[in-house]
Amino acid sequence: MKQFLLLCIALFLITGCNSSDSFDLIKNNAGTKLYYAGNESVVQIAVDMLVDDSKLVCETPIIQVDDIETGSILVGIPDREPEFKALLDRYKVDYKDVSGKWEAYKMTIAKEKDGNRYLLVIGSDPRGAAYGVLELSRKMGVTPWVWWADVNPDKKKHVCVVADNKVHEPKVQYRGIFLNDEDWGLMPWSNTNYEPTGIKGTIGPRTNSRIFELLLRLRANTLWPAMHECTVPFFLTEGNREAAARYNIYMGSSHCEPMACNAVGEWWRRGEGDYNYITNQSSVYKFWEDRVRDVADQQIVYTIGMRGVHDSRMVGVNTQEEQIAALERVFADQRGLLEKYIDADLTEIPQVFVPYKEVLNVYRAGLKVPEDVTLMWCDDNYGFITHYPTEEELARSGGHGMYYHISYWGGPHDYLWLSTMSPGLIYQQMKTAYDRGIRKIWIVNVGDIKPAEYQTELFLDMAWDIDEVTATGVNEHLKQWLEEQFGRSGTKELFPVMQEHYRLAHIRKPEFMGNNRVYERNKPEFNRINDWPWSEQEVNDRISAYEKLSTAVEKAAAKIFDDKQSAYCQLVKYPVQAATEMNKKFLYAQLARHGKAEWVTSDAAYDRIVVLTKEYNALENGKWEGMMDFQPRKLLTFERVAQTEAITPFVEHLAPTYKWNGTECSEGSPVAYELLGYENRAAGISRGETLTYSFRKWDADTVKVDLRFLPTHPVVGNQLRISVSLDGSTSQEVSYQTSYYSEEWKQNMLRNQAVRTLAFPVEDKGSHKLEIKALDEGVVIDQVLLWKDKLGTNYNY
Repeated sequence: MKQFLLLCIALFLITGCNSSDSFDLIKNNAGTKLYYAGNESVVQIAVDMLVDDSKLVCETPIIQVDDIETGSILVGIPDREPEFKALLDRYKVDYKDVSGKWEAYKMTIAKEKDGNRYLLVIGSDPRGAAYGVLELSRKMGVTPWVWWADVNPDKKKHVCVVADNKVHEPKVQYRGIFLNDEDWGLMPWSNTNYEPTGIKGTIGPRTNSRIFELLLRLRANTLWPAMHECTVPFFLTEGNREAAARYNIYMGSSHCEPMACNAVGEWWRRGEGDYNYITNQSSVYKFWEDRVRDVADQQIVYTIGMRGVHDSRMVGVNTQEEQIAALERVFADQRGLLEKYIDADLTEIPQVFVPYKEVLNVYRAGLKVPEDVTLMWCDDNYGFITHYPTEEELARSGGHGMYYHISYWGGPHDYLWLSTMSPGLIYQQMKTAYDRGIRKIWIVNVGDIKPAEYQTELFLDMAWDIDEVTATGVNEHLKQWLEEQFGRSGTKELFPVMQEHYRLAHIRKPEFMGNNRVYERNKPEFNRINDWPWSEQEVNDRISAYEKLSTAVEKAAAKIFDDKQSAYCQLVKYPVQAATEMNKKFLYAQLARHGKAEWVTSDAAYDRIVVLTKEYNALENGKWEGMMDFQPRKLLTFERVAQTEAITPFVEHLAPTYKWNGTECSEGSPVAYELLGYENRAAGISRGETLTYSFRKWDADTVKVDLRFLPTHPVVGNQLRISVSLDGSTSQEVSYQTSYYSEEWKQNMLRNQAVRTLAFPVEDKGSHKLEIKALDEGVVIDQVLLWKDKLGTNYNY
């Protein structure tokens, strides 16, 4: 064994720090020198970030120098900096494979005859060079969340990097985040704690600079800023636009903010009359014109079109035909402004049209969007994409984008507090989007950024290099992410904890545990806390599953270094234990309503959430005070549970005779989706393919087949169908697509499953085969359950 370890060390030295393509960033506890002679602000910012990061890692940090010194890092953009280009020519370094690309970089080693060596970071443009520089920070062990989650890197005396001499470039051109529903976190934290300005509601340049730093670390380039009524609009806050320019970040805006105008926050400040294009066209036009004229030299992805002043329908139109006509006139006016004020070919100015909510129906009814405008598709607010480009749409020059949610305010229920969106769902949906040609712009709604750290990085890692994420796998990606934050010693315990945390929350998000809804005030049953249709055993099983998670979190904390405990609280302890207590609050209340528990146990869970939240906001000497609110919108679900008595008894506990997750077929070749579904193993089936589930010893005349699908939307056409047969019998066709905001769709979103039940007669024989064939693209089977008589829930805790 000892000889094997010595051999491994020897191989590491040969292939690692001693190899010809390796370079010492840190040696003997001292950083190397770095030379950058250009004048691109974003590159200099990245260099400064690298220098500051090295101060956290070693005793003597990396130093930026004014002249090239032996053993330095040399950073530059040959297409913009003649001196750097000449340097590359001198060292006979090929840069043509980087030149002219979008945001690309590569690292290579240059050698002189006397043996002196240099690490070259070659950027195709300023952002590409910045990404290359910040990749060195990652190599030192500095995570993108070093500031935003206080992830302190380990101290190191020696760090070497291997220059792979490969071009690294993004798969998606515009990649970024949307700050949204910031009323209870980001805005009050910024305005009263991190950057108090004396002006109510500002999120200023100091905060935005931190956000821009995070975007650069995550290899992103676009921000849709916070835009609620409570927040002073981005372009009306002094210093914000200058910060965006320094960090070389594209500014964009949401589906209801055309022409870089925050309508809900700005119309009452600088608009006149009603925000109505039909009756007040001249004022609306001037509202847009003033902004375009003002920001014409800013990097902006312009949203075109028009909705209401906030997240509402366009006013002034009564029919779909009227809205189509109005929007086509709006397009002409808006694009005329871009032509008038921006010195560029109109087709080269990035523009997106977002068919969100009712606008999708308007688009499908015949709205003509200019050919060069990017069609930016959306999910249904719960992570399921509503439209994929047709062959005709794929031929458009403007390309396609995606606006995706991992946080949402709205019906059937918000999820603004804990970010528990399934990583497997993010991967499955965005991989499908990419494969279907959605590759121009990806924006993810992250709410307040915290506590959506992991999902944000997963989304942006996919946007940067989806092939690498696919090759790694979602499970391994999560595992590596945990190692990057906490090291290998703690990850062994943490990885299964986070897998189970996301699985349980996929079954029911913590915010949904009251079994009620928002915006359905005319339905009393949805305006109170309700029992779940689960047996007493199932309720207790879910409590037990969460208590095991909470205990595991406490146990794992002992293996986390002291200087990482703050990060541990933010990234693991608070999300997992707060979700645990939210479940216990409601499930113990259900037991108490039936006389099976004391009400004090439910109240204690509420009290624990209060304590956990205070602990979170007190971290880092109050750095995050105001960021975490466990009661966004003060909804009923966040209150103590009122003490009432049950009206109906617990449902009978039933178990299926057979149960399989989607991948447990006996025949067929499903696509196994990790970290997705009620058992973390959902199965995708291509159109025309069949999965077979075999079973034996059925002693009843009938089998009830309970099929549970991922509640996706059609990928091609407008249907999602399968056919099912038992032992070669006549197939039964099943359709399970839903219409947006229908009652079934609401149920599907809250439980993350679409359910269909069939019955087949069974002949008396020993073995049976259930065959499921996909008739459309996009079918994902979560579970298959067989019942003899009654159907139970069996929701897996």
